Amino acid sequence: MIKILLACSAGMSTSLMVNKMKKVATENGLEVEISAVPESQAQEYFEDLNILLLGPQVRHLEDKMRELSQNKFPVMTIDTQKYGMMDGLGVLKDAIRRMKAFKK
Repeated sequence: MIKILLACSAGMSTSLMVNKMKKVATENGLEVEISAVPESQAQEYFEDLNILLLGPQVRHLEDKMRELSQNKFPVMTIDTQKYGMMDGLGVLKDAIRRMKAFKK
């Protein structure tokens, strides 16, 4: 089971992205748990996480979140264009690529 957390300013704008990503994952037979929270609550989920995706509006927090995660999992900002288009497939692919690269 892959656990993906999306964080943004209030956790609201990423909800639609979560739904798009879940749909794509289900269609492709991937076992994932995807959720969204405000960035202020993200650290509460760090114990049981495979990747943290940041909404473009909080990209300035990427270094801080990486430091807080103690490099236990990858942290990446969602591509602005993919986020704007609500490209669940593209974002899910980017996340999987980042997780694979992180393990190496």
